[in-house]
Amino acid sequence: MGDQIAEAAIVHQRLSRRAARTRAIEMLRLVGIPDPEERVDHYPHQMSGGMRQRVMIAMALVCHPKLLIADEPTTALDVTIQAQILELMKSLTRKLGVAQIIITHNLGVVARYAARVNVMYAGRIVEAGSAEAIYHRPRHPYTMALLKSVPRLDRPRQARLDPVEGQPPDLTKLDGGCSFRPRCRFAVARCAEARPALEPAGETGHLVACFRDAEALAA
Repeated sequence: MGDQIAEAAIVHQRLSRRAARTRAIEMLRLVGIPDPEERVDHYPHQMSGGMRQRVMIAMALVCHPKLLIADEPTTALDVTIQAQILELMKSLTRKLGVAQIIITHNLGVVARYAARVNVMYAGRIVEAGSAEAIYHRPRHPYTMALLKSVPRLDRPRQARLDPVEGQPPDLTKLDGGCSFRPRCRFAVARCAEARPALEPAGETGHLVACFRDAEALAA
């Protein structure tokens, strides 16, 4: 495990193996691995899932990056460990001055940790804005459908969830129209003729790619 962390420092920072090993131990200590001097020689199968995720964070930060991209960083972890990993990433990126992009399907994670949100559908951004605007004043029908499909503890219990109807499109067969229109209750003929551009809507910094966002918002 220590060799994996040290490899990036050797290749990109030209450290000696001794210096890279010392750096690996420092990174393990930074991400909260106990007894890093001993753990540095352990293999992944000797550690829990949460500890392995911490090691991955150490590997990502060992070369002092300006940007950390975390793609589904909490997959396969239980809820308690998920929270620990996300809090660790949040504190480390602030401490080290690193920008962070989180790619996730977990809307709870987005609500708690994101300052700005990009909502994507079929490989394109369909809405972008502050987390507050996206959650409290969504304008794209897909964003609205996503938020409605999540159970809410602050509202009366419903008999069933409100899922996003239909199926995602085949990305190899996209046409020139809006990719979400087959699942959108606001779609009109124009939606099949052209793909809407991502344009300003509502408050400053809020962008949406929809011809009918005003109608969706009003509804």
